Amino acid sequence: MVISDEPVWGDALDDVVQEYADAVVYADMAQETVLHEGALRVLANGWVKLPTGRLLSPSAVHHIDDRTG
Repeated sequence: MVISDEPVWGDALDDVVQEYADAVVYADMAQETVLHEGALRVLANGWVKLPTGRLLSPSAVHHIDDRTG
């Protein structure tokens, strides 16, 4: 039997993960509560991963504004 060291999902998961070089994460529609500013990744399950390794729950995030575009 041959066992591959490649992930089962291959590169398919990379198509679902979104990366932002400079963004703002808001907790409310009025944009009064900022949870994070800067680089981040939105994972396939909806969690937001910060460069520090901390994760923000999808239920805590109202929206994300991309400032690079």
